[in-house]
Amino acid sequence: MKVLQLCIKPPFPPVDGGTLAMNSITQGLLAAGCQVKVLAMSTAKHPVLDDRIPDSYRQSTRFETVFVDLAPHPLDAAFAMLCGDSYHVRRFESKAFAHRLRQILDAEQFDIIHLESIFLTPYVPVIRAHSQAPVFLRAHNVEHHIWLHMARSERNPFKRWYIKHLALTLGAYERERINDFDGVVSITDNDATYFRSEGCRKPIVTIPFALDPVLPASQPAEPGSLFHLGSMDWLPNQEGVRWFLDSVWPLVHSQLPSLTLYLAGRRMPDDLLNLRLDGVKIVGEVPDAMQFIASKQINVVPLLSGSGIRVKILEAMSAGKVVVTTSCGAQGIPCTDGQHLLIADTPQQFAAQLRRCVDNPDLCRTLGDNARRLVAENYGLEALTQKLLAFYEKHSNLE
Repeated sequence: MKVLQLCIKPPFPPVDGGTLAMNSITQGLLAAGCQVKVLAMSTAKHPVLDDRIPDSYRQSTRFETVFVDLAPHPLDAAFAMLCGDSYHVRRFESKAFAHRLRQILDAEQFDIIHLESIFLTPYVPVIRAHSQAPVFLRAHNVEHHIWLHMARSERNPFKRWYIKHLALTLGAYERERINDFDGVVSITDNDATYFRSEGCRKPIVTIPFALDPVLPASQPAEPGSLFHLGSMDWLPNQEGVRWFLDSVWPLVHSQLPSLTLYLAGRRMPDDLLNLRLDGVKIVGEVPDAMQFIASKQINVVPLLSGSGIRVKILEAMSAGKVVVTTSCGAQGIPCTDGQHLLIADTPQQFAAQLRRCVDNPDLCRTLGDNARRLVAENYGLEALTQKLLAFYEKHSNLE
């Protein structure tokens, strides 16, 4: 099977949840014997990191990128507003990307074309005009849900109004265009249910992020260490971390002064890089995410908004770490509070759950073991890839 995988940012190296999810699709298809070509957008925010891409990846995927300017432009934003269009989507429209896509489709035939975001929908007409291959959407999130929550959290009235406008136009676009595809690959059952409820008539399958459990660390974790690891250019991560620092950490630190909180992740905002707060250490980007996870004890994920599934939670669970997160953070993971992780939605609940961990090492070991087992049973790469291939074959003319 020949698959053309289109991505809104370079999926390699896998440095955040989105790129990890995209790369897992690539690696799963390659391992299953498929031929995969990856065409990705490169942007100022997500540039192609040539020095970190091995020749083996380039050769196996025939990887290439096209630069797309995603910088906000006030005139374009104003025009989109007047037209009632989604400015989120408009920013991803690129003549250069469309041109290269046409060249690729004219030069060779593919069995499947796999789009890694609703933001690539403007290129469906190009694909239909130059290829007979069925087109499938990988829906990582219900994108506009994230922005609706961000609007509710915004204190500035004008910004709140504008963010809500962006969310509503994006939501309308998602609903209008979800039937442009031959099938939808949702990352959670919740998202799949939403798409169906909003009029999606195309086949939908839920295939979560693929991640095999890692071997236990050979060195013990630092005692009393909490950590948050996530891309800090993603607004829900910024929102959650700032809420934790402002509302949760003072309570936790006063009750459990021996704990140390490590904040790690790429593109850490300047105000957090310069933060001076007792018991908090700003790490920034780490060279090896799994090594960093292994070196710490408890993963805190204070997510207040978002959709889809949190890859960094699954990574921590795969390493046998205790995860304390919100109901939003646990969304999409088939977990049980108190069995696989701990859920806390208020500062008081966070403090109480962390005290449970400190006071009960046996609970931590049990949670970590159960978490690792959950990942092994639900997120194996080979099994999820076979499910994806079966969906492709069922809803296309492949024999």
